[in-house]
Amino acid sequence: MADLTLTSANAGAIPKMPERSEMGRAIIGLDLGTTTGWALHGADRLITSGTVSFRPGRFDGGGMRYLRFTNWLTEIDRLSGPIEAIYFEEVRRHMGTDAAHVYGGLMATLSAWAEMRGVPYEGVPVGTIKKHATGKGNANKEAMITAARDRGFSPVDDNEADAIAILLWAIETRGGVA
Repeated sequence: MADLTLTSANAGAIPKMPERSEMGRAIIGLDLGTTTGWALHGADRLITSGTVSFRPGRFDGGGMRYLRFTNWLTEIDRLSGPIEAIYFEEVRRHMGTDAAHVYGGLMATLSAWAEMRGVPYEGVPVGTIKKHATGKGNANKEAMITAARDRGFSPVDDNEADAIAILLWAIETRGGVA
């Protein structure tokens, strides 16, 4: 890691920022959907989380949500990365056709983005995430939010709570390595 301390010899000089290769690496947990939940264990070793909407605009073509998702992943990698591993909720059954199509498109975009950069990615079954977070493999949305709050987080919704749970599962069971 580059030395960022100022001494009398370099007082007033702008400290050299660490090169990207000198920085720690980031791990991200994703709950893919139109409103995607994300949780990031950054290069600074802090965990941040939130949601991002990939809802198409009124005049957007069918692929715009996936281009925005690609750009979002690239920005996360650039600003907080490099991304070392990606974990996502592996959904096998959807309540509706539209949700299945969106998930499939985001999953294809994620896997292509990761493959092009050599970033390992792993799907984690829904029941595995729920059981790790709450002790019950069929926990409801409120239980997932409560579990995240019990761990000191403040998720805005179940998407963010699920992403936090995915990230914590990855760190605690895989050491964060896919």
